Amino acid sequence: MAAPHLHLLLVLSLTLSLCLFPDTARAQLRQNYYASSCPRVESIVRGVVQNKIKQTFVTIPATLRLFFHDCFVQGCDASVIVASTATNKAEKDHSDNLSLAGDGFDTVIKAKAAVDATPGCRNKVSCADILAIATRDVIALSGGPSYPVELGRLDGLSSTAASVNGKLPQPTFTLNQLTGMFAANGLTQTDMIALSAAHTLGFSHCSKFANRIYSFSSQRPIDPTLNSTYAKTLQSLCPRNVDPRIAINMDPNTPRTFDNMYYKNLIQGMGLFTSDQVLFTDSRSKPTVNKWATDSKAFQQAFITAMTKLGRVGVKTGANGKIRQDCAVLA
Repeated sequence: MAAPHLHLLLVLSLTLSLCLFPDTARAQLRQNYYASSCPRVESIVRGVVQNKIKQTFVTIPATLRLFFHDCFVQGCDASVIVASTATNKAEKDHSDNLSLAGDGFDTVIKAKAAVDATPGCRNKVSCADILAIATRDVIALSGGPSYPVELGRLDGLSSTAASVNGKLPQPTFTLNQLTGMFAANGLTQTDMIALSAAHTLGFSHCSKFANRIYSFSSQRPIDPTLNSTYAKTLQSLCPRNVDPRIAINMDPNTPRTFDNMYYKNLIQGMGLFTSDQVLFTDSRSKPTVNKWATDSKAFQQAFITAMTKLGRVGVKTGANGKIRQDCAVLA
């Protein structure tokens, strides 16, 4: 009598795995996807990214963060770029996305315009793919590894603020919470530790870590896992009544370089968020932090693997997507 039940469980398990990680979507992604339709797409995007970086360094962390926030909500489908309308509050206006810097959006929109202005390329390349290419470029142009980008994503058909709820990691997360959220996107704990190194670039508003330097607990106002000298520096940069617009570097040592300094900082108790420092204080992730702090090559390879897997999350194909003419408009 048990056999039918086992068969049903197997069918349900296979159905669930196909829903979460559809093989058809993954199969559609490939390097050089636009070789015949728009062969110069990657060099066109690279040129726009280089020009944007000349205008402002913020382009680099803004684009990288935009990609992550896009992929973790409804998959890598450029839905985070869509603007709200009178009848729809889009992803970008959810509270978790309000700190996404405008330069990331601007990079994609400018690159899309440049691609569409190229003969033969108009309406051939998705906003989602342009964001994936631009993300690889900002990493490489800030000292990180370059890697081949899988392409072939379509743009999503919806974007709602409600869909963001509970989908993005918070600065107070424990290792279990981080691992669980990444696992829901087909990413391992090792992938999560690698992708966390994106915090080697960019900025944070003081409110995101104020509890660690002023109100950690009734007995200890300062988080004991925080380097005491670093805590004093943070207090001077972020006084109690600081302007909420003030942002500080997430990496105090090499804030404009994509490198493995993130892990070296964790060893010194200089992870800015609880969710950063926990990677060193938790014995399960500590060995990986120690290894990558001294082995840049191993870290870069793990980061490339994780970014490639991240780029496969929730890819839209066929009738589930389209190529948007305007990245900010669903219609």
